[in-house]
Amino acid sequence: MAIEFLQISTISLLAIAIMILSLLIGAWRKIMMTYTIIIANFLVFLLSIFYPNEIIGYLGFRPAYLSVDQLPQLYTLFTSMFVHSGFLHILGNMFVFFFMGVAFEQRIGRKKFLVIYLITGICGALTHSVLNLGSWVPVVGASGAIFGILGAFAYAYPRDEVVMPVPLGIMLIMRIKVIYATILFALLETVVVIFSVQDSTAHFAHLGGLVSGVILAAVLIGKKAEKIKQSNNLGSTDYMQIQKSDAINFYHLAELVKTPELKKIYHHIEKENVLQVRNIWLDHFLEKITCPVCNKPLNHFDRKIWCEQNHFQTDY
Repeated sequence: MAIEFLQISTISLLAIAIMILSLLIGAWRKIMMTYTIIIANFLVFLLSIFYPNEIIGYLGFRPAYLSVDQLPQLYTLFTSMFVHSGFLHILGNMFVFFFMGVAFEQRIGRKKFLVIYLITGICGALTHSVLNLGSWVPVVGASGAIFGILGAFAYAYPRDEVVMPVPLGIMLIMRIKVIYATILFALLETVVVIFSVQDSTAHFAHLGGLVSGVILAAVLIGKKAEKIKQSNNLGSTDYMQIQKSDAINFYHLAELVKTPELKKIYHHIEKENVLQVRNIWLDHFLEKITCPVCNKPLNHFDRKIWCEQNHFQTDY
């Protein structure tokens, strides 16, 4: 029996619990938010296969909800980001998100990554809805948030190169500068909007997410490459050349191996030849290390590791 006022059911509540608990467990266990979000999306999608109305119908955001009498439904701005309309929809979104999300989250950390993901996802849905006021067609999918991550990534680290799917007639996985990938995606979306291509995709949500991602990155992150270059007094040395260096100081990492689990992860880092995979193992390692003095979790950014209490500092 659905609660008509909130258009919600027991299955809908279960899906919402999956979304929230996944994020909380990910934060508690210090799991990358990219992985946590992907898992939550697939769990909710499995529910939608058996209960499409309770998931897509109740948890998708509808532009008509922006009216005063529908304000109780605004929670769907959050839930709609975890809902997908079909297998190809979720597979395409999560495939692109995995490559972009891991690379960007490694640079800015879980907290800022999650804030940008959620806010840009909401901004994307609102952008589409403002241009389609009164529509009762549900808006679902993570693509607004994914475009938000792309926009934020391009603003903060425009010259960084990452391996990601690029739409060149078909999706090709290739190494590309983030700024070039962003321009390509933005141009494709703009062309679709200008020529009013009729499909089931909310293209304005993509553009809204992209623009809001750029704005949020300017506020929360800034252009890290330029700031770090100045603060570290690198002189004529180009910061991005340092970023491109794949060398790791294994001696400094080995000093932090204190448990069998860390030892196992360390060996994966040491032996892995695929850069993207090695970076994933490295991120796991950095998330689990603790200060040799106070045993509290260590902070890490831009190849530096330090204790907030100033007990320990090194690089890798």
